[in-house]
Amino acid sequence: MVFNSVVFLFCFLPLSLLLYYLVPGRAKNAVLLAESLIFYCWTGVAFLPLIAVLIAFNYLWALLTARAKSKLRGLLPLAAVLVNLGVLVYFKYANFLIDTVNQVAHLGLAALNIGTVLPLGISYYIFKIISYEVDVCTGKIAPEKNFITFAVYVLFFPQLIVGPIVKYREMADQLHDGANRCTPARAEHGAELFVFGLAKKVILADSIGALWTDIIGAGGVGLANVSTPLAWLGIIAYSLQLYFDFAGYSEMSNGLAALLGFDCPANFNLPYISGSITEFWRRWHITLSGWFRDYIYIPLGGNRKGQARQLLNMFLVWAATGIWHGASWNFIAWGLYYFVLLTIEKTFLLKYLKKGKVWPHIYTLFFVVLGWGIFTANQPGAPLGLLLQKLFVPQGGISPVYYLRNYGVLLVLGCVCSSALPHWLWEKISKNTVAKLLVFALLTALCVCYVVAATNATALYANF
Repeated sequence: MVFNSVVFLFCFLPLSLLLYYLVPGRAKNAVLLAESLIFYCWTGVAFLPLIAVLIAFNYLWALLTARAKSKLRGLLPLAAVLVNLGVLVYFKYANFLIDTVNQVAHLGLAALNIGTVLPLGISYYIFKIISYEVDVCTGKIAPEKNFITFAVYVLFFPQLIVGPIVKYREMADQLHDGANRCTPARAEHGAELFVFGLAKKVILADSIGALWTDIIGAGGVGLANVSTPLAWLGIIAYSLQLYFDFAGYSEMSNGLAALLGFDCPANFNLPYISGSITEFWRRWHITLSGWFRDYIYIPLGGNRKGQARQLLNMFLVWAATGIWHGASWNFIAWGLYYFVLLTIEKTFLLKYLKKGKVWPHIYTLFFVVLGWGIFTANQPGAPLGLLLQKLFVPQGGISPVYYLRNYGVLLVLGCVCSSALPHWLWEKISKNTVAKLLVFALLTALCVCYVVAATNATALYANF
C-alpha cells in the first residue's frame, strides 16, 4: 500500500485516523500497532515472522544490555548490531556478494533463493533498531520496558516505506504521552505537510519523471538514439523526479506522523539551492546523513584524530552510504564519487565556495546532476558508459525540441518548486485564513484528481 493510492487515501487513512482519535490515550499505541501491522501485511505476510522476531529479539536484548555488567555492556550491543546487520546483508546483499565472488574467483557458487522483493522497509527499520541498541548501550536512553511501545517505534507505518530514519529518543516522549500527543495545531500542520508532499509526488515527480522514462523506458526512444542536449534534459528531469519523489514521500510521512501526534525531523531542506556539496548533504536525506555521522563517523574518531584519519573515516562513511542504497556497483561508485568531491572541498575548495555568489550554485548543481547519472546507471536502459558518452561527447540524435514542448512547463515548475519561493508564498497566504483554506482545498482537489488518474506508482526510494 502506497500513500498516493486510492485505497490508502480513501479507506485506510480515514478509518485509521478515526479509530485512533476515538480511543483513549492509553490505548492509542495498541491501535497504532494494529494499524501498522495491517499496513505492513497489506501485500502479504511472508516477512511478518522476520520483523516479529527482530522486534522481540531487540526488545529483550536491550533490557539485557541495560542490566549487564560493565564487561559485557559493550559486547551485547555489538552482538545485536551484528545480528541486525546480518539480516539486512542476507536479504539485500547476499546474492550480490555471491555474484561478485563468482566473477572474481570463478567459484560457481549458487545464488540463494531469497526472491527479488526486499522485506518492506528493511533498510530503514534495521537502522532505527541499531540506533536504539547503541543509544541504550551508551546510556543516552533507557531501554523501553513496554513491548507494544517498542513495536510501535519499529513498525510505525508512516516511516515504513521510505523513512525518515527517526531515532527512538526523538519519539520517546510522545510514545509515552498518548493522552496529549494529538492536538489541533499538530493535526493542522500534519494535514498541510501531507498534502504538500502528495502534490510533490503525484503532480511533479510522476509527471516530470515521464520524460526520463520516454528516453530509457521499455517503450522509449533509447538512450543510444538521443542527442547530447536531450541526454542532459533527461538526466535533469530524473534529478527533479528523484527529489520530488523522495522529498514528497518524506513530507507525507512527517505529515502522517503529525496527524498521529508525533513531531519528526525534516528529511529535506531545499537541497538544490546549495552552494557546495557539503551543504547539499546537510539538506538531502538529512536523517540518513545524521545516522552515519552519529553511528559511524563520530565513533571512528570523526575529525578529532588528524586529517589522514578523517579522510579514512569519510571514505568508510561514503562507501557505506553507497552500499546502503543498493546491491550494485553503481551505488558504491556513487558513494565514492561524493567522497572524492567532499575531500576536495574540505581540503581547499570550500573556502572559495563560501566567498562566491552564483558559481558555487552552478558547480553544485552540475556535480549533483552528474551524480544522479551514476546513481541511475543500474537501470537496464541507462548504462553509465553510454550515458557519460552522451553527456560529454557532443553528438547528434533525437532533438530535445519535442520534449521541451511537452515537458517545458513542468520542468520550469519543478525548478521553481525546488527553490524557497513556494514556502515564502505559503507563509504570505497563511496570513489570510480564507485564502489559506481556498488554496489548500484547491491543491487537495488537484492531488485527488492526479491520484485517481494515476497508477499509484510507489516511491523510488522504496527500492533502496
